[in-house]
Amino acid sequence: MNGDIAVDDLTEAQARKELARLVTELKLADASYYGEDDPHLSDAEYDALRLRNLAIEARFPHLKRSDSPSERVGAPISDGFGKIEHGVPMLSLDNAFTDEDVQDFAERVRRFLGLAADEVVEITAEPKIDGLSLSLTYENGKLIRGATRGDGAVGEDVTANARTLDDVPKTLAGTGWPRRIEIRGEVYMSNADFAALNEAEAAAGRKQYMNPRNAAAGGLRQKDPAVTAQRPLKFYAYAWGAVSEPFAETQLEAVAALASWGFQTNDLFQAHETVNGLLSAYRDMVERRAGLGYDIDGVVYKVNRLDWQQRLGKVSRFPRWAIAHKFPAEKAITTLEAIDVQVGRTGSLTPVARLNPITVGGVVVSNATLHNEEEIERLDVRVGDQVEIQRAGDVIPQVLRVIDPDRAGRPGPFEMPDVCPECGSAAVRELDDKGKADVRRRCTGGLICPAQVKERLKHFVSRKALDIDGLGAKQIELFYDRGIVTAPQHIFQLPARIAAAGFEPLDAWEGFGSVSAGKLLAAIDDRRKAPFARFLNGLGIRHVGQTTSDLFSRTFVEWRAFWAAVEEARDAPGGDAEQALTAIDGIGGAAVGALKAFAAEPHNQDMMAELLEELEIQDGEAPASESPVAGKTVVFTGTLEAMTRDEAKARATSLGAKVSGSVSKRTDILVAGPGAGSKLKKAQELGVQVMTEAEWIDFVSGA
Repeated sequence: MNGDIAVDDLTEAQARKELARLVTELKLADASYYGEDDPHLSDAEYDALRLRNLAIEARFPHLKRSDSPSERVGAPISDGFGKIEHGVPMLSLDNAFTDEDVQDFAERVRRFLGLAADEVVEITAEPKIDGLSLSLTYENGKLIRGATRGDGAVGEDVTANARTLDDVPKTLAGTGWPRRIEIRGEVYMSNADFAALNEAEAAAGRKQYMNPRNAAAGGLRQKDPAVTAQRPLKFYAYAWGAVSEPFAETQLEAVAALASWGFQTNDLFQAHETVNGLLSAYRDMVERRAGLGYDIDGVVYKVNRLDWQQRLGKVSRFPRWAIAHKFPAEKAITTLEAIDVQVGRTGSLTPVARLNPITVGGVVVSNATLHNEEEIERLDVRVGDQVEIQRAGDVIPQVLRVIDPDRAGRPGPFEMPDVCPECGSAAVRELDDKGKADVRRRCTGGLICPAQVKERLKHFVSRKALDIDGLGAKQIELFYDRGIVTAPQHIFQLPARIAAAGFEPLDAWEGFGSVSAGKLLAAIDDRRKAPFARFLNGLGIRHVGQTTSDLFSRTFVEWRAFWAAVEEARDAPGGDAEQALTAIDGIGGAAVGALKAFAAEPHNQDMMAELLEELEIQDGEAPASESPVAGKTVVFTGTLEAMTRDEAKARATSLGAKVSGSVSKRTDILVAGPGAGSKLKKAQELGVQVMTEAEWIDFVSGA
């Protein structure tokens, strides 16, 4: 099964199937967990599935499904409950797994805010309760509704159930509460209450619950509030959403206010002025974990000052001002039985450790990635070794070390093959501009390598690329194996190539018929007008995935202009065209180098020429914004005083501008602060519009 294969070892076809399996598994798990109060997966198993899904999407971003679990912040909305829209989205938290991750978080905060090195940044630390998020809305001090997290934007109406919880005030105590406020926290069940509940369930002959979190989640989401009232549910308040007026200046003050209004708050919640203080609190909670009486799965850090939280904002589904420091991954020792080498879609050769199966963190692990030959050399791992493994982030198995390096009869070091195991072509480590070898060995066979060409074709027609309905992995394999489709352009020559190969028309093939064959050919014809970004992503060029393709599409808009720049960069390395490509914010030299290499290959030139005879590449869309900078290329230089460089870039991007790191003839505006140097001089030489920071702020203030 694909679920037994490490993420780094998956082929694209396997990854696509695995993502489909994970969607189904997680939907079923959510239905039983939230809807039926009868979970069939353990906490570790459920988390492992979600994290595995994220890991696969990170490696194969173009395979990300429209119904991906990573796009769901919480659980799906059940038909058994009404819907409540959150005044402010209930976001997830990004994760930290090491002390270095926490240090990086603190440095990102300081860098984004542009703080001096000696300015104190207080950050709070609190236990991450393993329960179910609940949002409670109060108006004039009265509880008017309660909602689960749901999908982050819309939750389930559990007002009647929330009213049964002893820790949820029906009327706020004290004074100073805003006229309207969403108070957020975690519904949980103590370990003692969970044990008593399971004893009662067993005595009554009913199925027992897997863990306190599942019991708490199922208890809150009962359709009959009377059943919820019988469950020993507790509630810790720790945050808030929409609020009619400010009520505190810091996280500490806000949580103290929640306590004064009648909510239970966690007594381990503290603020710290240094990262060492945070890490000390983390280690203290690790030690206290077993004796707390309730389950926690990490520590949450939040910037204490609320005005800084507001400035930091969010990125994707996570706030920039908070992070969850997860507890260490579980480890185990087992035997390495073999080392296999797999060839991926881009031709990379990946060594895979085949392990004697062992359970780690509730999941059976039989494979682990060895990444590349440098990692094998570093670990000095050999067949027959006893090895320590861990599931990084509790999901991606990896080998940490060899336990018995001095054992008798140990074989010699493992050597990576210098020929592709799939096609026999040379397998080499590419050199970068400085002559340093790539850590990965790659097959040079390209489109003649079966491991690559099939996967490249599947990628070309995938959902994130040309998205040809009815032409999936199964059909590509069928056409490829019969010699009909061996390159992208062949897809658009399908009837002629079928006839040329001596086969009957497609509608006579088993599994097709006139209707399905007609639909497939119509779907192919429908994609003869291909959007810029989808087409570029579909080419499968290294370092040029969906996000990079979107950036090129938004920047150049016209495909012809873009490809002309690529060809010019290929023919004149380091010239204006290459500088214009690398100057795009978010585009690195690796992507531009890969484009140049792709365009330089004669067989790629031939393929593109044939393919563009079949297709019309549609121009990308300019940013849909009425702001005065929509579609313009902006460069910031010098010292900004009213905002940090990151804030300025984020603001410009949100208004539809394209932010670049260097000045060229394609630059529209240069924002120059004190200390501006060569960029300002070049902008003046090119006649680029130059603004001071104050002029820039005035220019975009009405947008």
